[in-house]
Amino acid sequence: QVQLVESGGGLVQAGGSLRLSCAASGRTFRMHAMGWFRQAPGKEREFVAAISGSGGTLDYADSVKGRFTISRDNAKNTVYLQMNSLKPEDTAVYYCAASWAAQAMRVSEYAYWGQGTQVTVSS
Repeated sequence: QVQLVESGGGLVQAGGSLRLSCAASGRTFRMHAMGWFRQAPGKEREFVAAISGSGGTLDYADSVKGRFTISRDNAKNTVYLQMNSLKPEDTAVYYCAASWAAQAMRVSEYAYWGQGTQVTVSS
């Protein structure tokens, strides 16, 4: 069982930056691909970014490429999402998730989810 706790959300003006963190429990952290997803009101949960267990493979949604960076520190059991040049359309609840796959970009591939952290970008 893996428990995930996100932090770092908040209110920021357009063009600003935030860094989200996700702390994981357990001894299997480095075995999991980790992902960030987001869900805006009235919309389905969507993929944002994913990183393989070793950190060697990164994937991003087209909407965040060049602005967001996913990284992980396996010694700290933590995955990060650095978000720069934020836009109002980035406003959503952001979720951290863990997958047993080598790399994963679909909601259905993730077995463990955090509770989410709200990110609000004002115009």
